[in-house]
Amino acid sequence: MTLTTESSPLAALTRQDPELAEVILGEAARQADSLQLIAAENFTSPAVLAALGSPLANKYAEGYPGARHHGGCELVDVAERIAVDRARALFGADHVNVQAHSGSSAVLAAYAVLLRPGDTVLAMGLTSGGHLTHGSPANFSGRWFDFVPYGVDPESGLIDHDRVRDLARAARPKAIVCGSISYPRHIDYAAFRAIADEVGAHLVADAAHPIGLVAGGAAPSPVPYADIVCATTHKVLRGPRGGMLMCGAELADRVDRAVFPFTQGGAQMHTIAAKAVAFGEASTPAFSAYAHQVVANARLLAASLGAEGFEVTTGGTDTHIVTVDPAPLGVDGPTARARLASAGVVLDICALPHGEGRGLRLGTAAVTTQGMGEAEMARIAVLLSGVVRDTLDVREVREEVRELTGEFPPYER
Repeated sequence: MTLTTESSPLAALTRQDPELAEVILGEAARQADSLQLIAAENFTSPAVLAALGSPLANKYAEGYPGARHHGGCELVDVAERIAVDRARALFGADHVNVQAHSGSSAVLAAYAVLLRPGDTVLAMGLTSGGHLTHGSPANFSGRWFDFVPYGVDPESGLIDHDRVRDLARAARPKAIVCGSISYPRHIDYAAFRAIADEVGAHLVADAAHPIGLVAGGAAPSPVPYADIVCATTHKVLRGPRGGMLMCGAELADRVDRAVFPFTQGGAQMHTIAAKAVAFGEASTPAFSAYAHQVVANARLLAASLGAEGFEVTTGGTDTHIVTVDPAPLGVDGPTARARLASAGVVLDICALPHGEGRGLRLGTAAVTTQGMGEAEMARIAVLLSGVVRDTLDVREVREEVRELTGEFPPYER
């Protein structure tokens, strides 16, 4: 990948700071010639990237449209209103806040609305696939609140709602959080709503992973059930890295105040504009087809990995996430990930339903954006198996990965 014309977006950076330009070009090449199977990652459109690199990055805009603490916000107000209106229409939410800098920032704001320090919260435990914001002692959540963890059935890998209800009855939490970073099945939001109502708790849906599938009609929506929905705008949604919150009209003012001024300062207007672009893209039939293809690819990948000897948790997937245990192939998760990385296959490790071992977490959002389908998923499973088993030459697999990604480049060259 080279820069040859002044019209290139990186031309000015190359002239002024070639050292950093080289890093950016190197990362672009890495993304293009290796398999991106990290479930939390995707490729944004050139339009999203254009908004991120726009002059809106120069504008300070503390506050909300029509009520900023800085002058000159007339046009960025329009951008934020577009983002909010598009998100409300896309998800059917009464109110949307698009200023959250990240998914974690969104969860922090939700807790600020519903909780006080010391309150009890029921959430998926980290060893079962919960996020850092679901009670990690290293995170603000675990330091400020008393988290009671629920998990999954060690045999099926599925959430045991009867067990969640028993824990809720015993702990009487102020809030219940439903959501996970590695649960491959749809969350039963209605079941969690019923449990929350029974014990008088608020319900927070951390929908960072499935929200893009929700946008495309390929997953159930938490919006009708949760008091507050927290989400990211990247992952399957294919927008910029950032967060958002959705809620009913009765919590709108409190949610906005929890974001600004309680937990954040100035909004990142270039990112908000990029979110607006992504919401617009996600409102199209093409994105709906994409979201359903993401799921179809994940299901085929899960079945193919199972046929290759991996133990597929929950027996499959409903989403973009596939989690597997490589132990039947003779290695643990960290070892498998390291072997695959050397072959140009990039993925994560994750918690497993049984024991303390680590498995592999794969996602199909990015490769589906590249245009890959079921045939490619079957071939990827064979490559993964051969590398993990050490029955295929890593250098040959690395070259095959380059050939495969060369057929499906993330961006036009």
